[in-house]
Amino acid sequence: MNPLDTLGRLMLLLGGLLAGLGLLLLLLSRGPLIGRLPGDFSLKWGNASCYFPLMTGIVLSILVTVLLNLIVWLLRK
Repeated sequence: MNPLDTLGRLMLLLGGLLAGLGLLLLLLSRGPLIGRLPGDFSLKWGNASCYFPLMTGIVLSILVTVLLNLIVWLLRK
């Protein structure tokens, strides 16, 4: 197989995964829990505010890790 074919397929796969993850994040942002989990910090100083979604980031990281491991496991079969 031509190396450019392999690179093209890899780029299409990564682009599809990135688009799917973006769609998933858009759908989850409208949910009741995302961004409001215990461990998400919000700081306010006068007119300025800063938001640290620590627990949301941890939960999303675990979900993405499990999803990618599942995809790799399915592709090896």
